[in-house]
Amino acid sequence: MSDYNVGIVGLGWVAGAHIETFKSVKGANVTAICSRRQHDPDDLKAEYGVSLKPYTDYEEMLADPEIDIIDICTPHPFHPDQAVAAAESGKHLIIEKPISISYPEAKRIQAAVKDNQVQSCVCFECRYSKHFTLIRSTIDQGLLGDLHYGEVDYYHGIGPWYGQYEWNVKKDFGGSSLLTAGCHALDSLLFFMDGQVEEVTSYQTKSKGKYFELYEYQTTSVTLLKFEGSERLAKVTSCVDCLQPYYFHIHLVGSDGSLLDNRIYSDKLKGMNKDKWSTLETSLIDSGDVSDHPYEPQFQAFVDSLKQGKAMPLTDFDTAFETHRVVFAADLSAEESRTVKLSELD
Repeated sequence: MSDYNVGIVGLGWVAGAHIETFKSVKGANVTAICSRRQHDPDDLKAEYGVSLKPYTDYEEMLADPEIDIIDICTPHPFHPDQAVAAAESGKHLIIEKPISISYPEAKRIQAAVKDNQVQSCVCFECRYSKHFTLIRSTIDQGLLGDLHYGEVDYYHGIGPWYGQYEWNVKKDFGGSSLLTAGCHALDSLLFFMDGQVEEVTSYQTKSKGKYFELYEYQTTSVTLLKFEGSERLAKVTSCVDCLQPYYFHIHLVGSDGSLLDNRIYSDKLKGMNKDKWSTLETSLIDSGDVSDHPYEPQFQAFVDSLKQGKAMPLTDFDTAFETHRVVFAADLSAEESRTVKLSELD
């Protein structure tokens, strides 16, 4: 089977990370880009180290029969139209998060993916990190027992020093703190806790700091979650207006132990000291720099699944859609100052 050809729409910071990643992915190559700006092929090769056919017309790129996968790396509000058009052109999809900034638009993508029978990878790549793989292993091996509480918090100050700040501050581009950034934390929580969320209650606030005054939406949210059929509870904080190092906080509490970031106590491991954490050495999710994100194992899993004609593990469209559904329910809760049941979002 020949390699899959990937066309990237949007040529910014994230696209550069994707291009670099695909150099290490077996079975797929980035062969084209689409940007509003004119690009010389020689300049692109000098900058990215691979031959790229430049397009300024997205429809023209979609009409290229040699392109098999469209990789969407544009700002958030452009994702729905670009994803639907790609699906209707029979192209498989890689979509950066969030897939949209409204629930109806997310459902529109869902319908297009289903109706056109294309496969999709949504960039919740943290599920493929060594850190989260290790955490999931402790859960699967029963070291924590039955989880009854979890919290995953995302602290990443997105101020003028950050690449996407200029457009991210706008409500119709960033959407919300959860949509633009904290969805990584909420997705991680769902990865660890299993089961379906029954209801959410969310609150929002905003820093008075000078670096964040241009934001058109509340930049910190705290969301409480209750899971179906049990008394399991969870919390997710999304904070993009903090002045501190990037921090992905994880705390899971179960019947046989607890995990804090990369530290553990388990009653199943005899000889451990309950008064002291034991460290699990691994590579942590400790940077907001996309070049540090674990795209390679995620994209490799997507390409391998395409060859097998099936949905990819962990970050397929349906799994990612459910994360977005919980995000939209949380934002609705904060907006209307009430608890929202997930059944309200059909």
